[in-house]
Amino acid sequence: MQEERLIEGVKRISRPLRDDGDLQPLLDRVGDARVVLLGEASHGTSEFYTWRERITRRLITEKGFHFIAVEGDWPDCYLVNRWVKGVDGRETAREMLHTFERWPTWMWANEEVASLAEWLRAHNEALPEDGRVGFYGLDVYSLWDSMDVVTRYLEEVDPEAARRARNGYGCFDPYEQDVQDYAMATALVPTSCEEAVMRILMDLRSKGPDYRTEGREAFFNAEQNALVARNAERYYRAMIRGGAQSWNVRDTHMVETLERLLNHHGPESKAIVWEHNTHVGDARATDMARVGMVNVGSLARDRWGGEVVIAGFSSHSGSVIAGTEWGAPMQRMSVPEAREGSWEHVFHTAGAHDKLLMMDELDDVEGAADARGHRAIGVVYHPSRESRGNYVPSVLPMRYDAMLYIDRSNALRPLKMPARLDHEPPETFPTGM
Repeated sequence: MQEERLIEGVKRISRPLRDDGDLQPLLDRVGDARVVLLGEASHGTSEFYTWRERITRRLITEKGFHFIAVEGDWPDCYLVNRWVKGVDGRETAREMLHTFERWPTWMWANEEVASLAEWLRAHNEALPEDGRVGFYGLDVYSLWDSMDVVTRYLEEVDPEAARRARNGYGCFDPYEQDVQDYAMATALVPTSCEEAVMRILMDLRSKGPDYRTEGREAFFNAEQNALVARNAERYYRAMIRGGAQSWNVRDTHMVETLERLLNHHGPESKAIVWEHNTHVGDARATDMARVGMVNVGSLARDRWGGEVVIAGFSSHSGSVIAGTEWGAPMQRMSVPEAREGSWEHVFHTAGAHDKLLMMDELDDVEGAADARGHRAIGVVYHPSRESRGNYVPSVLPMRYDAMLYIDRSNALRPLKMPARLDHEPPETFPTGM
């Protein structure tokens, strides 16, 4: 009986989601917010990307947002940033996105992101160089790539500091760019490269006033890569030990990077974040908090309070791009109908069409404050295991400010196929988000 009343309540407050104009209630909710977090229930669903692009365009053109920050590696995404700002000379967005090589390549090397990048570059052409909208990566995986960026930068501005950085980063040389080997080594013996990456970051920052005279943007990029190297070392060390700590290192790093970007763009700057629901949806509204996990959504609300708006995404059935294991070739997989009793099942039963729900309107609906399963599909996915997993117990009105529901979704359109790895998936990589 309660579920029936919940379904009727959802039906009553649902708005159709058909075109850009249907986003107006969400834009009204954003108001003067400084940070808008846009989620996704998978990393391989076309509609999640295209609706985020539609929201992003309106936030940039109507509300003056300054940059997009995504669940991607800083060095790779910085190439996108250069291209959309007209600095990179490659002719097309697709050519530029083919530089993404770390699995899962489809997350950012896809037609949907190419469309956003092309629009952003055209939009930026009419703006002064210091006012162009940027595109950045928040994630922490790029240990070796980031160390390489730091040393190459220092070779240009301070050869002696570059020599010290090469020596310090040489601590990682025995592991031949294998983060699993490094993480396992730190678990077996009381040794690590923590001191080396910290020392290089502090050395870089101590010379910041001098280095900035050579170029503020170039120094910011180098400093961020040094920060990534420090936190990536922490992340991989924590990952091999298990527990919540590695997740917390990663999401804390992402919020730290977001704050650095806001500071870099000035006191009036505003950010759009694209990440999985498990990162942007407030962890305190799920079972994540019970095991000591924080996430971008909870940390951002703590940091910026009412200046944060969170929109989640979900779907009832359809198709998705994912792999059967870490590093496996991407596949177009079927997404079965949502589990009975889940939020997705409630949304579908309330009307088999795409819809927008504003969470403050759900507050007074009976049953809305109960924790229900909310589907979360990772880059590794097994549709046959739906009945045993892939759902995060969630109090939805606490987790998000809005929900965009797609009744039947479609797999996104990747630009290239990755090669199968010859070894087992590293223990230092997550199987989900």
